[in-house]
Amino acid sequence: MNIQFIGAAETVTGSNHLLTTGSGTILLDCGMFQGKRKEAFELNRTFDFYNPKDIDAVILSHAHIDHAGNLPNLVKRGFRGTIFCTHATKDLCEIMLADSAHIQQKDTEFVNKKRAKQGKNLFEPLYTQQDVDETLNLMQGVNYHHEFEVLPGVTASFYDAGHILGSAVTYMKIEDDGKTIELGFSGDLGRPNMPILRDPEIIPDVDYFICESTYGGRFHEDFDMSEAKVVEVINRAIERKGKIIVPAFSLGRTQELVYLLHTIFEKGVVPLIPVYVDSPLSFNATAVFRRHTECYDLETSAHILRNEDPLGFNKLTYITDVEESKRLNDREGPMMIISASGMAESGRILHHLANNIQNPKNIIMMTGYCAEHTLGKRIIERNPEINIFGDPYQLKAEVVVFNSLSAHADSDELIYYVNKFNREKMKDIFLVHGEPDQQEKFKNRLLLNHFKSVKIPKRGELFSIK
Repeated sequence: MNIQFIGAAETVTGSNHLLTTGSGTILLDCGMFQGKRKEAFELNRTFDFYNPKDIDAVILSHAHIDHAGNLPNLVKRGFRGTIFCTHATKDLCEIMLADSAHIQQKDTEFVNKKRAKQGKNLFEPLYTQQDVDETLNLMQGVNYHHEFEVLPGVTASFYDAGHILGSAVTYMKIEDDGKTIELGFSGDLGRPNMPILRDPEIIPDVDYFICESTYGGRFHEDFDMSEAKVVEVINRAIERKGKIIVPAFSLGRTQELVYLLHTIFEKGVVPLIPVYVDSPLSFNATAVFRRHTECYDLETSAHILRNEDPLGFNKLTYITDVEESKRLNDREGPMMIISASGMAESGRILHHLANNIQNPKNIIMMTGYCAEHTLGKRIIERNPEINIFGDPYQLKAEVVVFNSLSAHADSDELIYYVNKFNREKMKDIFLVHGEPDQQEKFKNRLLLNHFKSVKIPKRGELFSIK
């Protein structure tokens, strides 16, 4: 049996790993690369290491675009197998992939206007809604802890990863050349003691573990500190009559932040200010959250049983209409605007940043990981001049970074998870989904914790599994 690391190898996006067994070929995730637009488009458009027609099945860890976003392109180019995922992931993919197709179409239309004037060949979108529909028809939802057959001789089970709604750590048993190989795939691991979702579940012992390493060398603040920090930010906005602009992922981060604001305003520890969630995708994702209460932790379940709705409290306004979104620019602060995307690469957040980034009364609140070469990363680094829609803007607004709201396990939390495995049984750990410096730091920690072998695969690198 072989495993080849194609995406999220020495980088944090484009999760895509190929298993070749005696029964056939299996993809673990099929995510989109994000970063420099031209480079990302080329990486997403082509499948350099395999033919989609030759893939027999896909196991999908969760619905984030860097893990699921290239599935419609896979289908467009000939994949016809089954895509296995949790029920919540399937429901979330319905809206996430439709939104992605819409972005592909709009971005292509924008670029093609310029290319047409220059007499250049026009681009096609990476995929369309029709490709999304065909992808959804191939998805099969599976319950947590339910063993299912992927291919003859290959079974898998999902365990809660605690990262976003429906996220899963995959445990696989693979019959190969008369042996049974046990393999684990972390997808993205969440954090213990976070709101809404259950803590990450430990899978059975495995021979090989593919582990994310986004924060392999970094440490988050305790989530308990988030409430006090958000209160401080709100008070500063009230004092200045400024706006708090929050780039936030529509799926996961927005719901966690809304839950936190619900808690703060219910306690009355800060004056109430208008809060707007300006994202149709966030609105739709929150509706899916409400349907999948089986993923909630005990505290959130107790809220629901008391007939409370911490994801849609009456002190908050969800905005879906474009004109209503534009009118937010004319309103005076204090207020908070939460909008996608979390890395500030697309969507309505770009308009809100363009309208507010040059005003020192305003605050930009960064709540999650931003990859290299993204607008969000440049804001976190506080570059004095920021390009938005190709035009330069002076970064005069205050920038506040919240690591405590991250949905990724930090170095200690990753070590805690991996330390649960039997070191004698574990033959190899493969680190994916991380920048090289973070992976090296995490590799060294694992070796110090007496794991025998830890590898950092390069893109396209192939390993024999025995």
